[in-house]
Amino acid sequence: MEKTNRRSAFKKLGMGVAALLGVGTVKAMGKDPKPKKEVVGEIVQDKKIPLFSGAVKHGNTLYVAGKGAHFDGDIKSHTDHVLKEIEKELVKNGSSMDKVLKVNVYLHDLNDYHGMNEVYRGRFGEKPPVRTTVAVYGGVPGDSLVEIDCIAAVD
Repeated sequence: MEKTNRRSAFKKLGMGVAALLGVGTVKAMGKDPKPKKEVVGEIVQDKKIPLFSGAVKHGNTLYVAGKGAHFDGDIKSHTDHVLKEIEKELVKNGSSMDKVLKVNVYLHDLNDYHGMNEVYRGRFGEKPPVRTTVAVYGGVPGDSLVEIDCIAAVD
């Protein structure tokens, strides 16, 4: 009787360990190992042909297309508007300004660099993203004095 109880106890212990490992394996197998591209923003079309997406998620990364400010104003009002539009897109898709990893700033005129920085400063929290800023030959498309795009993490 003692051998049976001991054997039964070992069998139950072994099955318990296997069940624990099995549950972990099933959970891991349930996840899609390869993230897929998901368009989460408006698709801009040209002559009824898709031209570009306003935002795309891939796994835990969000790519936000360039935002501009197409109204009369100075670099400060344009920068403020563009950053608010970026923030709306981030929040809509489960991210935030604090989670932005990379920013590209395109200026119509390099002389606007300091004015843009006055508005930009502090908008991305205590740990700002990496950034590239350039003045584009020929200007930013449309009437905007600045265009900004970004890449952000999504939880």
